[in-house]
This record gives sequence, structure tokens and C-alpha cells, in this order.
Amino acid sequence: MLEQVSGQTLVPVLVDGDDVVYDSPVIVAVLEQRHPEPPLYPADEARRAEVELFIDWFNRLWKRPPNLIADELAKPKPDETLVGDWSAQMASAVDRFESLLAGRDYLFGEFGAADCIAFPFLKYPVLGLPEEDDEVFHRVLVEHMPLGDRYPRLEAWVHRVDEHPRA
Repeated sequence: MLEQVSGQTLVPVLVDGDDVVYDSPVIVAVLEQRHPEPPLYPADEARRAEVELFIDWFNRLWKRPPNLIADELAKPKPDETLVGDWSAQMASAVDRFESLLAGRDYLFGEFGAADCIAFPFLKYPVLGLPEEDDEVFHRVLVEHMPLGDRYPRLEAWVHRVDEHPRA
């Protein structure tokens, strides 16, 4: 059904009556509009812009290396140098997440849109793969973004966000 609706296998989809919405940022914006309480975006214009910039960075830049790695690993002879370079890009970005969590429980203070966008990806290195999960992209997230003990705030954040209800 997911592939029929969105044309992709891993994209989240919101089906509400006749409305079909896919792509995480669009879904979060629709949910914010339809169910404004509790808010997912800050009311303050500048803080909202910061969250929107983060979401744009996350979708355009951060998600690129794991997607490239997954594509490369699907080839008969993956280029290990490229995979290593993209892995290093992923690792350097983890420092940013850890810094964003300095002195706060969620990426931008209160639980919100940024947490909803990042959690589905950042959860894998902390929570691991469910037994039935055979998606290469998810394996890439686990294997190429090892957190170890260097990122206690990020690990605690994953567990906090994981406690939130979701469909």
C-alpha cells in the first residue's frame, strides 16, 4: 500500500480520508495545521525559522550520505572509499546533534517538529534494528553512525523521544 500511495518504500504517508500526504516535513506541517495543540513548531518567528532551517539541513544534507551509502552497497562492487567518505560525513554530523542537546531535552528545547523529523533516523544506532527489519538503509544507519559512549545526550534524547506516542 505504501508504495502504491507514495511511489516509495520507506516514505511515511498520512492518509486522512481522501487526502494523501507524504514526506515527513509536509506531514508534520499538516498535523500542526489540523491539530495545533500541542504545537510542533515554536510560536516565536525566529525560533520557528531555526527549526525550519534545521529540517531543511536534515533533509537536504544530512540524509544524503546514508542514501548514497545504501545505493553504493547495492552495487555488485561497492566503492569502499566513497562509502568511507560518506560515513565520515555522517559521523561529523552527530557532533551537531549532541551540541543541540546541550542543556535541553529536545533538539530545540521543547519536543517538536525537529525531533519528529530526526528521530526516525537517529533511533537506529541507539535502539538497533528490529529483528524483522531487512532494509539496507536502516542497516546503514546502524553500521555507519556508531555512537558509542561519546554521545550521551543523543542517546538519552532517543530514549525520551521513543517514549512519545506515535501511530
